[in-house]
Formats: sequence, C-alpha cells, structure tokens
Amino acid sequence: MTEPHRPPEVDRVAASRRAVEARRARASLKRDIAMRVVTPQDVLARSTDATDSAAATLRVTEFLTALPAIGAGKRDRVLQSLGISPVKRLGGLGGRQRNALSTWLDERFPPIRPRAGRSRLLVLAGPTAVGKGTVAAHIAAHHPEILLSVSATTRPPRPGEIDGAHYFFVDDEAFDRMVDAGDLLEHATVHNRHRYGTPRRPIEEALAEGRTVLLEIDLQGARQVRAADPAATLVFLLPPSWDELVQRLVGRGTEDAEERARRLRTAKVELAAQSEFDHRVVNDDVAEAARKVVELSEAPARYSSRG
Repeated sequence: MTEPHRPPEVDRVAASRRAVEARRARASLKRDIAMRVVTPQDVLARSTDATDSAAATLRVTEFLTALPAIGAGKRDRVLQSLGISPVKRLGGLGGRQRNALSTWLDERFPPIRPRAGRSRLLVLAGPTAVGKGTVAAHIAAHHPEILLSVSATTRPPRPGEIDGAHYFFVDDEAFDRMVDAGDLLEHATVHNRHRYGTPRRPIEEALAEGRTVLLEIDLQGARQVRAADPAATLVFLLPPSWDELVQRLVGRGTEDAEERARRLRTAKVELAAQSEFDHRVVNDDVAEAARKVVELSEAPARYSSRG
C-alpha cells in the first residue's frame, strides 16, 4: 500500500519542528555540561548511541566551550593538539580522535574513582531541590533496618513537616548549646541563612549496634563527616538535568524569587564539588535512586519495593 501524499508545506512544518526540538535538546545538554549535571565523559559516550541524539549532533566546538574554564582560544588550541576539525560533531569523530578526546577529558576532568569497600555510615548529599529528602524518606520506609538520621535546624518548618520526624526544629540559642557541648557530628550554615546539624549520639549508638546509618545532609556537612570518618561512603545525588532542577525548585513553591535565585547559585557551587564524593546517583526515579543508594552501603540486599 502506498503512503498517502502529504503536501510539501506539511513536510516543511514537520522538519522545522524537528529542527527546533533538536536545537533545544542540544541547548539543554550544553547547560547540563556547564552546570556539571552530566560529565563530559558521559556525553562523549552517549554520542555513539544514536546518530540523531543531542550528544551525537553536538558540534565539538560547542561541546568544548560548554566545559568549565574553556574559552574560544583554549578550545581552538585543544582541537589543534588533538587533530580534530572544528566542523566535526561528536558523533562523527573517528576512533583515533575519540580516544584522544577521551584521554584529554580524563586528564582535565578526572572521573570519580570509587574506593574499595563500603561503610555502614552512608552520606547522601546533592544540590538544593534535587530530592535528597524524598529519596531518604523512601529508603526509611522500605529499609527499617537503616537508621535515617534526623537533623536539627534553625529554619522554620515547611507545611507538613513534623518536629522530631523530619527535623528537630530549634532556635539559635539551642543550636549554639548543641555545638558548644559537642553534640553534633557536623553542622553548617546553608544558603547563608539557616543552620543544620546532625546529632551525634543516635549515630554512634546505631553504628555500635551494627546498623547502617544514612545521613541526608548538605555539602558542608558531608565534608565534615569525611574529615571525622574517612571510611564513610559519600553519595552525590544528581538531577536528570539542570532544567529539571530549576523546575523542581520553582514548582516546590516554598521559596520566594530571591530565595530561589540564592539556592540556584548555591546549587552551581554544590554541583561543582561532586568529584569529592565516592559515587553519583541520578534521581530520575525516586524508587530506583533509593535502590542504588542502598546498594552502595553495607545494608542487606532486601528491598521490598522490588518484590
């Protein structure tokens, strides 16, 4: 059966729509690279998956200038040293060129090298609005054998939050007393406004009992835990994309415009620090992200949501 004839203008409109979608996809990918939501190594690997993907059709010049601290002059020098034409797209690189670019990326942006062994002290951190609390709550609901630490904070409760369950809500004086008494494993001021801290005693008691403990904390706190216990397993939670992170923060509706802008600036800094962590997990699906986090600890393999 022959296909029905379509008017030329219909084909042109469809082609124009596809071209716009492709440009948007490449622009989104470049934002993800610039914001470090995705590693350049991952983008290079994706470029071989499908010839029409955003990664495959991204010009190598655009790819390089999306990388942190790579301007036009440095980009051109890199291309010349690697023997890659500026008109090339990532999907069109030859084997030798791809290997040369891959080696350069690993030297310039060293990939995470997970340490051997796993700890019963599991730290989950990531940028604002990435869903750390949601993933941690999912783990707590499906893994009662894992202790989810409850942090103390000086910020007021959000709608639906319960004191002692989601956080210990305290004033500045009470927080100061906890710091002075050494009652906090870590503490930090977040977004230049409110303070957060992890009570020490429940953590130490759970670890002494042989339980796994999950800390859902910020970047500053994760660094303090690493300093206090170098064996702790640090997991960085990533959004599926920078655009999705912005949408989650806006859609949450718990901050005004000034606070959202402040949090997004902080998120850029936090994303740049992900190389300090042992593992990365993308929060595209809460249950799947939670499963991956649990697998990185010494917790038992049982996971009720998977049967």
